[in-house]
Amino acid sequence: QVQLVESGGGLVQAGGSLRLSCTASGRFFSIASMGWYRQAPGNQRDLVATITSGGITNYADSVKGRFTISRDNAKNTVYLQMNSLKPEDTAVYYCRGNYGPRGVYWGQGTQVTVSS
Repeated sequence: QVQLVESGGGLVQAGGSLRLSCTASGRFFSIASMGWYRQAPGNQRDLVATITSGGITNYADSVKGRFTISRDNAKNTVYLQMNSLKPEDTAVYYCRGNYGPRGVYWGQGTQVTVSS
């Protein structure tokens, strides 16, 4: 069983920055594909960014050039650096880990609020 714990959310003004962290328990983090998703009230949960075990990244068009996903396998942690934040980035941000045959896991979410 894997537990994912997010941190780093909060309230920031438009144009500001935040860095989210997601730390995984257990083994096999280094071979998991990790991702960040977000869900605003009344909306579906959408992909923000993903990173494979080999470090290949993918971003939603809405965050390209502003957000950066990275991982530190020694710390079992994936990060999301968010710059130039906009009010429309306001959402609960979730970490997702795809461990292949060992399952898919979600964190509990962390709130990001961007004020205008």
